[in-house]
Amino acid sequence: MQRRDLLLTGIATFIPGGAWAQASEYPKPGSTIRYVVPFPPGGLTDVMARLVGQQLGTRWGVNVVVDNKAGGGGQIGAAEVAKAAGDGQTLLAITLTHAANVTLFKGRAPYDFQKDLKPVALLAGSPMLVVVPAASPMKDFKDLIAQAKANKLNAGSSGNGTPPHLTLELFNDITRSQIQHIPYKGGAPSMTDLIGAQLDLVFSNLPESIAHVKSGKLRALAIASTARHPLVPDVPTTAEAGLPALQVENWTAIMAPTATADAAVEKLAAEVLKIMASPEIEERARTQGFRVDARGPQAFGVFLKSEIERWAKIIATAKITPD
Repeated sequence: MQRRDLLLTGIATFIPGGAWAQASEYPKPGSTIRYVVPFPPGGLTDVMARLVGQQLGTRWGVNVVVDNKAGGGGQIGAAEVAKAAGDGQTLLAITLTHAANVTLFKGRAPYDFQKDLKPVALLAGSPMLVVVPAASPMKDFKDLIAQAKANKLNAGSSGNGTPPHLTLELFNDITRSQIQHIPYKGGAPSMTDLIGAQLDLVFSNLPESIAHVKSGKLRALAIASTARHPLVPDVPTTAEAGLPALQVENWTAIMAPTATADAAVEKLAAEVLKIMASPEIEERARTQGFRVDARGPQAFGVFLKSEIERWAKIIATAKITPD
């Protein structure tokens, strides 16, 4: 039996017989499901949400409306969903950023991420790509490790506490380096300065840098994943390049208000896993820079807990504060 079949079987067998009656009533045909993306349109999370939302709407005969509620490092949209009715009609797209926000905004967030929201499904991850200017003297990842220990380097990111920043601090922690962090207001301006050699490197979201690597404006030294990525097959993984502990994917997933019935969550998760198992969807995700890694509520919940704990340690060590 294939891994995805096992996952789908696990979802089905988990639901008690008595719960199927409730599940069969969800969602009502023709109803509207609001899928909140707490980031601007066109970004990594938005692309995946629209891909899944379109399929879900078609399969279930419902209207899935992707609602972009950007701001506050993903906090504004998340807080809105956390306070929504638990009727299964409001969903939230989250990323690695939200796992980090649990620590970054501890005591200051307008909601309790771990109490007010429940896991539905993990969808996919996009590995971080280590990139330098085309004219950089660092030709490979081993050069970077050596230079980071011997010289003063700087690295840009899309802002304090964002995945590129967290990956940088993880690198610093593993290698005992002190690469200086330069935060920007988004990934695009950091790419512009990197291309112009105003920065030494960026631990980049793959979709933000891949075009510049393909055009020759940037050089990719490694990809922080367990396997090489088909969009950059010649770029070694960080494990191949000598640093197996540096593995980071900016993943995306779905959560719902805690009051949402378990039967509805299980039914939704089962459908989402079927969507992600489709060869067509997997290929479309791949071309966007994603690696499909679909998991149901229980497996995703375990993964989410581990991510919150992992980044809490890095945030504390690096003394990261939000913008």
